[in-house]
Amino acid sequence: MLCLFPSSLTRSWRQKEQTFRYRSVIVLSLQVTFFRYNTAMEVTQVLLNAQAIDGTVRKHAEESLKQFQEQDLPLFLLSLSRELANEERPVESRKLAGLILKNALDAKEQHRKLDLVQRWLALETSVKTQIKMCSLQTLSSPVSDARSTTSQVIAKVAGIELPQKQWPELIGSLLSNIHQLPAHVKQATLETLGYLCEEVSPDVMDQDQVNKILTAVVQGMNASEGNNDVRLAATRALYNALGFAQANFSNDMERDYIMRVVCEATLSSEVKIRQAAFECLVSISSTYYEKLAPYMQDIFTITAKAVREDQEPVALQAIEFWSSICDEEIDILEDYVGDFSGDSDIPCFYFIKQALPALVPMLLETLLKQEEDQEQEDGAWNIAMAGGTCLGLVARTVGDDIVPLVMPFIEENITKPDWRQREAATYAFGSILEGPSANKLTPIVNVALTFMLSALTKDPNNHVKDTTAWTLGRIFEFLHGSTMDTPIITPANCQQIITVLLQSMKDVPNVAEKACGALYFLAQGYEDFGPSSPLAPFFQEIVQALLTVTHRADAGESRLRTAAYEALNEVVRCSSEETAPMVLQLVPVIMIELHKTLEGQKVASDEIERQSELQGLLCGCLQVIIQKLGSSEPTKYVFMQYADQIMGLFLRVFACRSATVHEEAMLAIGALAYTTGPDFAKYMPEFYKYLEMGLQNFEEYQICAVTVGVVGDICRAIEDKVLPYCDGIMTQLLKDLSSNQLHRSVKPPIFSCFGDIALAIGDNFEKYLMYAMPMIQSAAEMSVHTAGADDEMTEYTNSLRNGILEAYSGIFQGFKNSPKTQLLISYAPHILQFLDSIYMGKDMDEVVMKTAIGVLGDLADTLGSNAGSLIQQSQSCRDFLNECLSSEDNLIKESAEWAKSAISRAISV
Repeated sequence: MLCLFPSSLTRSWRQKEQTFRYRSVIVLSLQVTFFRYNTAMEVTQVLLNAQAIDGTVRKHAEESLKQFQEQDLPLFLLSLSRELANEERPVESRKLAGLILKNALDAKEQHRKLDLVQRWLALETSVKTQIKMCSLQTLSSPVSDARSTTSQVIAKVAGIELPQKQWPELIGSLLSNIHQLPAHVKQATLETLGYLCEEVSPDVMDQDQVNKILTAVVQGMNASEGNNDVRLAATRALYNALGFAQANFSNDMERDYIMRVVCEATLSSEVKIRQAAFECLVSISSTYYEKLAPYMQDIFTITAKAVREDQEPVALQAIEFWSSICDEEIDILEDYVGDFSGDSDIPCFYFIKQALPALVPMLLETLLKQEEDQEQEDGAWNIAMAGGTCLGLVARTVGDDIVPLVMPFIEENITKPDWRQREAATYAFGSILEGPSANKLTPIVNVALTFMLSALTKDPNNHVKDTTAWTLGRIFEFLHGSTMDTPIITPANCQQIITVLLQSMKDVPNVAEKACGALYFLAQGYEDFGPSSPLAPFFQEIVQALLTVTHRADAGESRLRTAAYEALNEVVRCSSEETAPMVLQLVPVIMIELHKTLEGQKVASDEIERQSELQGLLCGCLQVIIQKLGSSEPTKYVFMQYADQIMGLFLRVFACRSATVHEEAMLAIGALAYTTGPDFAKYMPEFYKYLEMGLQNFEEYQICAVTVGVVGDICRAIEDKVLPYCDGIMTQLLKDLSSNQLHRSVKPPIFSCFGDIALAIGDNFEKYLMYAMPMIQSAAEMSVHTAGADDEMTEYTNSLRNGILEAYSGIFQGFKNSPKTQLLISYAPHILQFLDSIYMGKDMDEVVMKTAIGVLGDLADTLGSNAGSLIQQSQSCRDFLNECLSSEDNLIKESAEWAKSAISRAISV
């Protein structure tokens, strides 16, 4: 099956003897004999068989490899590294050997990755040394696939060892290769350095090593480097190394040199080098925005030339540079709202505003470069789409200033006989609707609306109609709603708009899908319109038209069926009281549709996915209807006649065991629990097993998270009737918290769920305190230590803290007025310490602030004088309370006033 190499036979045999006592005598002797007497060629054969067309041969080979890996990992990895290094072996077996070796060192799932890292670190030093030597040796192979694969292997090993202060000689060894001939060694080494920079964080290498790597990479990019493969590898390596170059970009001379080499590379004769160089510029634009001012004129010149003249992959990156600059400036302007008097670490340089007169015409030209079939391809991306996206970002960056620059292009092209010009003009108009003020756009939209409604039904070209429907959706999204001073939809044009959209839903799928999207935003704009909505007279007609779309034979194309159900959901969600009877009539209609999908379960395998998707859409629709009808007593009362049948359908959906359906059905059950209230208890005996399955679903963590939320919904609905199920639920939630396999995003809602359970069952939560409280305290301590690492971590930390605080709040409120409150006294100092640490950290968001001040009040309210004295002694608690009392956020202020009165009562007792 797989080889033993002569040099490793003796050592490997001793290893086998050491592990003898742990294995079955028969299995071990068979395995050792099998491995020992196979030749090196048979390793090759198994790797080739693992790529065979014959499924049986392939499966047998894959099982053999898996068996070998499980039973002798050191020998397995050594065999792969030697196969990769052996020039006499076929390229296919070498490449797969390297790929398997790489995958034995890394994984996407965090828990699996940690396990693989520990396995590598636990290997004998001599084994690791041999594997690393084989890998480095392969960098000089004449076979490019072998070099490229070994580059990734070396980087993965470096990603494990360099942070552990191991393999210190690696970077020196790689840098010594840079000066070698032949060129392919240099190319492979630069590729390795690029992968290495992708794998390790900048703090792992000292500045001297970074300087040497950057020097080697930038020299490899230089125009004086005659080999294009070397230049390409160097340019791609720089892309990954830019995060290491903070100090170098702070040095004017070094930054000038790097920027000059990158800009020169954008003019290379080789298209892949030009593309990679522009990718570097895009990365620089976001990483070193504040350093770009001296280079912007030159960059505009080279990007404009690339956009107008170069091949599409290069032109797309040139446009992306300007999109990236927009993203940076939008973020700065949103964060600091134009006030740069020292508040901002990174001042806004207004590059977009300065470039506007030249940038906008360049982008408008790109809109005319459409492709004939662009609407039919999922995920299609071309110069016209990139240009329109960038134009939209420019509009968000500069606001009103873009309008006079774009309107002449629209007016000139909107009625031209060539469809490309009409479509480009419409796309330009749709792209600038977010950013400029309503005052600037409303007069223009009022003039354009009638024209666009006509174009949507009468233009002979589907591309134009598609973009027109999309633009109408943008008009309704950004310029329609209760906040608008001047409504663009009036009693005079409302009927025409609806008539045109419903007619367009009968058009080809891509146009019909955009018409559904426009109707979605039209309905959304009437959400807060009051008891009577202008859409009410058309409600029945709209709903019927959308249901007809869902039954179209071609509804599976262009996301049409999904778009129709999304529009239907929004029409229902934003409907007014007067249409409630029609929403009720929709319940049996959707139930029948869902019933049909369950009856037809014996469908062909290629239909199963479509059926599953349809079930998810129907469950989602029922969820919205249930929430709508459950929001007022009269409709809730009438709806209850359907509750048993709906729950029966949801339980049958669960039996299908499809992940997407499971999630949608679970969300709908949460809505049903909220609406049915205490009556939901009768469904628990049959539903509980699915609830438990959802909580155990580590793999599809979104389902686990949704299920945790539904547990909270059920607790609020049936209160102490959930008690018989709490042992199982709490056991599973505690397992979830202990698991390193479960995605971290599920853990904050689990803590919140503890609070929901405690509120529902009151002091019956006593039996869980000894398990839950240590976990909550441990998470609280962790949230203090992990704060502020980066924006993403800060957001997660706030989410975690909020979950912890909601747990404390629910537990304290659940025990209020119970003789068992003394059980909580011992936890009070820790909770006050936690509140103190998050207040002193000054990085909590408003949600955490409101929950935290509420917990301070709960503590005083439940424990009375036992907490009052502790709170009195804490200066930071008093400071926190005063800060919340003076908050401009009314919800925080109200919570603080309640907490103040609870603390006053506790102190006065």
